Amino acid sequence: MDGVFLNPDPAAVDPMVPRPFRIERRLREVDGCFTLHLKAVDGRPLPYKPGQFNMLYVFGVGEVAISISGDCRDLNTLVHTVREVGTVTRAMAKLKPGDCIGVRGPFGNPWPVEEAYGNDILFVTGTIGLAPLRPLVYEVLNRRDRFGKVVLCYGSRGTHDILYEPLLHQWRGRFDMQVHVTVHSAHAGYRGRVGSVANLVKIARFDPEQTTAYVCRSETMTRPAVQALHDRGVTSDRIYVTLERNMKCGVGFCGHCQMGGSFMCKDGPVYRYADIERIFTVREL
Repeated sequence: MDGVFLNPDPAAVDPMVPRPFRIERRLREVDGCFTLHLKAVDGRPLPYKPGQFNMLYVFGVGEVAISISGDCRDLNTLVHTVREVGTVTRAMAKLKPGDCIGVRGPFGNPWPVEEAYGNDILFVTGTIGLAPLRPLVYEVLNRRDRFGKVVLCYGSRGTHDILYEPLLHQWRGRFDMQVHVTVHSAHAGYRGRVGSVANLVKIARFDPEQTTAYVCRSETMTRPAVQALHDRGVTSDRIYVTLERNMKCGVGFCGHCQMGGSFMCKDGPVYRYADIERIFTVREL
């Protein structure tokens, strides 16, 4: 099944022309966050790899970069979990099943999977960050016999905004996966963990010398997560992070997503931390 991730022939797909996709299903997740299940109007699948993103276009409003959050082995349905944070995503939140949006993509550098074979796997994420990471979790579980321990450390602001909570319970029920969840604040009587994701990294069971870590959080929260991994002995060359910028074109032309000498839409959004460590420590770059 490794070959399922081949992208379409670039000669047959213009990356600057949106393809119409129809909304088949719309799910309200947590406050200010919803998931769209899309199907191509022309019936052609849109293969992608875990960690890639699409440019979603709301006709008459504008376009926005959104990570793909479904299972890449399902070639018939394209899934995006979206947070309402601007003009385009607020307009998108008003769409209903049967409405159409434009899709360009997929774009970006994906999460590496094969090079982690034989290692323990550690996912570190929080709130909406689980959406871009979910395709990778699916893929690791689809190839479960190729990895050692699989650990997910997930944090949210409170008990009200735990994304994909039923799925987290489902994963926790597996015998071959550790799932640790924490919240920053909770109501009286809450029996779960309260604290930071970095604290979860400290207690998780994995072999630091044989672990590949995937971190998907805001840049501010990525720093303490990476430091916690370093403290456990996971080196920078085995840590992958995903970063965000205001992406406009998706093909490295407009320059909006430049970080140092890198364009996130092409060289990212997934980076090996060792490759960006020097410039990532420079604030506001």
